[in-house]
Amino acid sequence: MTKDRNLEIARAQKEIGGYIGIGKDDLIFNYEEGTKGVKLYVITLNPRHNQSFLFHSTEGVDKLDALNAMLDYVRTYKERTSSYTIQWSARGDNSLQTSYFRARNIMEALDKLFYDRDPNSITVFSVMLNPIT
Repeated sequence: MTKDRNLEIARAQKEIGGYIGIGKDDLIFNYEEGTKGVKLYVITLNPRHNQSFLFHSTEGVDKLDALNAMLDYVRTYKERTSSYTIQWSARGDNSLQTSYFRARNIMEALDKLFYDRDPNSITVFSVMLNPIT
């Protein structure tokens, strides 16, 4: 019996969402095909402040390979990254928002906040490394 790649892709996406703790309605899998393979961007949606943020990106020879690389990452990312709290506000909005990111360093956390948006559209008020628990 041949494997249905679409079913494998759906299974991997569901498993990734389970590790992250985010349902399918708040998770986007963006694939960019290039000459050397596929780059996968997993994006989280926050319905509270109606914004999207980069969770992580991986590469592979095809979609399934990139998904398997992401699956490897989500299985252990909490042991390899630190937790950051970023307080920010969107331009023209007077309310202060708080978002949480897992990243290797502050710059990576900020890159995830600013992913796919104009850097002038957000004002960052603070970035804090959270205590290890």
